[in-house]
Amino acid sequence: MVYLPSIQKVDGLRAWPLYSVQSTRQMEAHAQAELPTHTLMQRAGLATARLAIAIAPHARVIWIACGPGNNGGDGLEAAMHLHQWGKQVIVTGPGHAEQLPADAKQSHQRAIQAGVHFQAAPPTSFDLVIDALLGIGCQRPPDGVMATWLETIAQTTAPVLSIDTPSGLMADTGRWLHSSTDRPRNASRHTLSLLSLKPGLFTAEGRDAAGQVWFDDLGVDASHQIAPCAWLQASHIAPFERPHSSHKGSFGDVIVVGGASGMGGAAVLASLAALHGGAGRVFLALLDTSMHSVVTATHPSLMVREVDTLDFKQATVVCGCGGSEAVRSQLPRVISTAARLVLDADALNAIAQDTSLQTLLHHRAQRQQPTVLTPHPLEAARLLGLTTTHVQSDRLEAAQQLARQTQSVVVLKGSGTVVAHPAHVPTLNATGNALLATAGTGDVLAGLIGAKMAQGASAFEAACDAVLAHGSVADAWPKTGASFDAALLAASVR
Repeated sequence: MVYLPSIQKVDGLRAWPLYSVQSTRQMEAHAQAELPTHTLMQRAGLATARLAIAIAPHARVIWIACGPGNNGGDGLEAAMHLHQWGKQVIVTGPGHAEQLPADAKQSHQRAIQAGVHFQAAPPTSFDLVIDALLGIGCQRPPDGVMATWLETIAQTTAPVLSIDTPSGLMADTGRWLHSSTDRPRNASRHTLSLLSLKPGLFTAEGRDAAGQVWFDDLGVDASHQIAPCAWLQASHIAPFERPHSSHKGSFGDVIVVGGASGMGGAAVLASLAALHGGAGRVFLALLDTSMHSVVTATHPSLMVREVDTLDFKQATVVCGCGGSEAVRSQLPRVISTAARLVLDADALNAIAQDTSLQTLLHHRAQRQQPTVLTPHPLEAARLLGLTTTHVQSDRLEAAQQLARQTQSVVVLKGSGTVVAHPAHVPTLNATGNALLATAGTGDVLAGLIGAKMAQGASAFEAACDAVLAHGSVADAWPKTGASFDAALLAASVR
């Protein structure tokens, strides 16, 4: 039977399972035990060649940079097909053929027999480059001639297609192993992930490095044998149909505690996001009480109250937005009594510094009261007693570690936001862009999570839905018209 590639564009129309390098190796071993020798590499090369033609149909000169392993073998197979289809193919690498793995050695011989041109250095100009240097086996920064070639790939204006994983990107974590000067800058970047989708393509620096991700399972379905390490969320959220007979009490109360002196805007943003996100009533407990009259005049839909007058026992409480040091004194009551709780910003910093608050958080978990923590990488590092670099080097593991430590839902913000909980397979969010890299957007997210919890969603569901919706607003923001800011984001979330 002739194999036909089944290349799929990875988008947000469905949820995608993600697999670690170890799991992918297991899939590969299962497939190789059942298929004739060299089958997987031949399929990978054909799929790569097909996608290359689709990406750059008019490319005349194609540079294929091949490494000394099986990723290079995939590139050699692609080179053979592209050459046979009339393209001018130039292959650099993969070094001494006798040192290649068995499969790659066979592909090298097939490319030579087909008449593929090999040379020591990249061509001076090319219309497409295929990165077949390292793939999922990369564990250390590239050096020597390989680093030089990767710098050329990073700087090119031609389309780039990486096989399996962009060379220099750790497939499990999204950690970029190059120097800071040679990160990919070309907007026309593509990655064809083979056998499985890897989490590193969608978090940390992976989204920038990978560009548009494509997937081909190479005709192998081993996923039923191996559990995914994470899921890439679907971006479609079904509209919530509210009964016609609803009233404001039907959709829960959100109480926002925060807004210390000079930081009232953060609490207001969280409150507006909770209101626009569907909460029935939103109470704003500003720690700087001098702001009450101003907020009441400008946002009459928010119910401004003294924090001591509010009962947290039936409400969803969002605490910490703009809280500064003043929020610390409120945390014992908030953590102990809130029916549902979202902790953000200065609330997280206070908990990181105070073991008594950590104990209260553990007691809360024992009572099975739902809690969501929404740290950015620095806040997560403080809570874990690690460095930000450590957190960012493996965002998926850091989020899971913090979730286990606190027995809470953890939303680790950043590129490819991670949502983790001990009882769930974590999710990676594929929505959002650099528009969100501005002050106040995290406050909006906290308020939106609170709104979804108030309306009856579980803590994990609320966090996943809110992260997705929050990013989707940024993705849909028009390139012309109103400039993006957190206030407009708060008014746009649903």
